[in-house]
Amino acid sequence: MYTQFTESVIEIVKSIPRGKVQTYGGISKLAGHPNGARQVVRILSSMSEKHKLVWHRVINSKGELPRLNPNMFREQKDMLEKEKVVVSEDGKVDLKKFLWCGD
Repeated sequence: MYTQFTESVIEIVKSIPRGKVQTYGGISKLAGHPNGARQVVRILSSMSEKHKLVWHRVINSKGELPRLNPNMFREQKDMLEKEKVVVSEDGKVDLKKFLWCGD
């Protein structure tokens, strides 16, 4: 059994539609914990495969893809571009155009 926050994050991430993105902080706010962005990162890194989460649709509050791992950066960029999300070469997404704000 997961905490209510974890369950909420899983459901919110699953709800992000194709062609849209959400931020770690935005997800934590939608889940009821505005300061839980780092927990969202942890949930995505440990549970994406098990719960088939669309992790590639989650980016940072500046609209940037994480650059910790060059292979993951390229994979995320490619996956977003297949969904028609425009990602600049340096990994930025226009949040005014592509941010999903929930139902």
